[in-house]
Amino acid sequence: MKLTWYGHSCFLLETEQGSVVFDPYGPGTVPGLELPELKADLCLCSHGHGDHNYSAGVKLSGCETGLKVTGFPCFHDDRQGALRGENTMYLVEAEGRRVLHMGDLGHMPGPELVEKLGSIDLLMIPVGGYYTIDSAVAAAVVRALKPQLAVPMHYRGQGFGFPVISCLEDFTERMDRVKVLDSNVLEPEWKGGHTTVVLKCPLAGKI
Repeated sequence: MKLTWYGHSCFLLETEQGSVVFDPYGPGTVPGLELPELKADLCLCSHGHGDHNYSAGVKLSGCETGLKVTGFPCFHDDRQGALRGENTMYLVEAEGRRVLHMGDLGHMPGPELVEKLGSIDLLMIPVGGYYTIDSAVAAAVVRALKPQLAVPMHYRGQGFGFPVISCLEDFTERMDRVKVLDSNVLEPEWKGGHTTVVLKCPLAGKI
């Protein structure tokens, strides 16, 4: 299994059962970032905003996959969608692992939703606040779901991201074990326990 981050909330997940791109962003939608053309078997978009639903930027293989994909409806805000509408979290099961992309989650999941999500091995979670949950709520979500690996996304970094959202450090300082990679690629090692894994944004400042 390999997870590649392209900035913001866009990832490419490659597995033995197939590949999927999550939340590709459109041209000019995310300050400091420009998405290259991506190729995958599937493209999953959490909601209809331009910085998450640029499916035209993903070339699909046309191949069937052995991936099991389950969508979990939730909201883009903490007012039942009244501010920004709905959001879908996607759970992908492959290689005996459960991978969850939370999209633009805007609220703390309730106990019933946490139970439905079940055991999570790899979690991609927004941490920047304003448009999504903030760092404090994100930390609480991680503690509730207890994933082996949590990868933060949708935050402001050096040369990229929306100016109104928070920096990564607001989240990582709340986490006990943080591993920072000098790469945008994660090939998970399943050792148990919990680790927050920070990936490098390779596209920052290139536009």
